[in-house]
Amino acid sequence: MDINSHAMLGNAWFGLIGLMLIFYVVTDGFDLGVGILSLFTRREQERNLIFQSIEHVWDANETWLVVVGGALFGAFPSAYATLLEGLYIPIMLLIASLIMRGASIEFRHAAGNKRLWDVIFGVGSLLAAVAQGVVLGEVITGLQPGWLSGIFTACTALGVVAGYCLLGSTYLIKKTGGQLEAAARRYATASVLATVAAAIVLSAGTMVFSAIGHDRWAQPGVFGVLLALAAIAASAFIYILWAVHVNGVRGPFRGAIVLFLASFAGLAISFFPDLVPGKLSITAAASDEPTLIFMLIGMGSMLPIMIGYNLFQYYVFEGKVVPRKH
Repeated sequence: MDINSHAMLGNAWFGLIGLMLIFYVVTDGFDLGVGILSLFTRREQERNLIFQSIEHVWDANETWLVVVGGALFGAFPSAYATLLEGLYIPIMLLIASLIMRGASIEFRHAAGNKRLWDVIFGVGSLLAAVAQGVVLGEVITGLQPGWLSGIFTACTALGVVAGYCLLGSTYLIKKTGGQLEAAARRYATASVLATVAAAIVLSAGTMVFSAIGHDRWAQPGVFGVLLALAAIAASAFIYILWAVHVNGVRGPFRGAIVLFLASFAGLAISFFPDLVPGKLSITAAASDEPTLIFMLIGMGSMLPIMIGYNLFQYYVFEGKVVPRKH
């Protein structure tokens, strides 16, 4: 086995998994966000609109998480084992929360007491976001125990919740009208402020608690790239506030996506060449070369289809939702 080709394949899979993960974070992020915001929506008519806005996309959005898990298991089995062993509780919480969401969406249609299933949907969305934030915080700190790492992970969970609320609120601006849209604009302003504040705190915390800050950010050229991405994120932040203020419809959601893309790119650059900072590198964790090639062929044929049907469904259901007549 050629070491260079094995490293190239490992890096290619690192990039592919990162691409699939950003698809998941953006798409399922906004419907988790609208679920969290539904907890603050008192009128059933407005909650009906919230469900209408995501009912045609939520299950397809979660497909990306399944693919990410399968790709990680096949391409980086040792990383999969390490992460699952260290993150058993938050991952089980994530799975249980997604089951709660799916059941509530399906049972709500036939239920006489819709409020109960609305609460289950909202709580499931919140717990799923918290679980993903815990996973992220634990991975950034290299699965290190300790109360300081615990505080950092708690801040990461809050940051993910705020970020998903930003995606959800800007999505509702794009998809709804009336009082719900007006409320979504207020939520968008609050959540973008909370998201950026959390990002600043977590960036400072990474310098202290993670091997990323000690090692990767100190490498030549890396910090300059991160500053450029930070400038893009800052521009997106300003644009979101402006777009919300001038009653933009699609602008806030597009700005939120750019903010997430810049943040995710910075995270990927910070991790490389590790999968678990300070513990497990991409090359050490990668499967053998034939496995990576075989999986690459399969993913190369499947990924365009997945991207295509996602884009098609958003195109077909473009525009604001209209309340159903009962």
